[in-house]
Amino acid sequence: MKKNYFVKNVVATIFVASLSLSCNTNISQKTESAQAVGQQQTQPQINYGDLVIKEPTDYLMIPVNSTGRDVEKEVGLDDYSRSSKRYNVLLYNFIFYRKQDGASHLLLNKKAIINDFDLVEIKTPGQPSTRVWLYQIIDQDTNKDKKFNQEDAVIGYISDLSGKNLQQVTPNNSKIINWVVVPGRKEIFIKIIKDSNKDNKFSAADQINFVKVNLAQPGIGQEIISGQIEQEIKSLIMK
Repeated sequence: MKKNYFVKNVVATIFVASLSLSCNTNISQKTESAQAVGQQQTQPQINYGDLVIKEPTDYLMIPVNSTGRDVEKEVGLDDYSRSSKRYNVLLYNFIFYRKQDGASHLLLNKKAIINDFDLVEIKTPGQPSTRVWLYQIIDQDTNKDKKFNQEDAVIGYISDLSGKNLQQVTPNNSKIINWVVVPGRKEIFIKIIKDSNKDNKFSAADQINFVKVNLAQPGIGQEIISGQIEQEIKSLIMK
């Protein structure tokens, strides 16, 4: 009698242990499956926008963009750039494709957000037109929140029509407000706001200036309003 009771207890113990192990295995598998699905859902998807074709040029431009929950976390929906609203996605890069032989290359070799882009054409009497791409790019986390968004600096870059010879034309820690072309001169005047009080923000407390960019020798533009002129203005207005 005692022997049968002992056998029953052993069988029951083995059954309970097997059931517990099976439940733990199922829970573990479900947890791993849920984590895999979660990672798949949050993984941004790389997409390609419609071709950008400008004539006359030997190149086509293919926008490289991304969608997904991670994109929404990276910038708030209300903070999307003009180019993002244009394409309904974040614009990260361009592929330049040469029509003649099919050669292609990327515009950028780093992570960035292309906030806006425009084709600038300057016509000078008696000379061939000057045509360049002007980009407004977020490539620095200037407000230290570990993401690129509209609160960060927006830096000006230009390239030739092939997407090569990319050159920064506005200073670091500044944000482009707008730009104009002076007719008859190969120059772009860009209005910027600088983080002059070094608080990692761009607000009414910061300085406004203009930079002149010479397209014949592109580089970071020369600021037009000097510190001396600004002090003179303040002394006249605030006295």
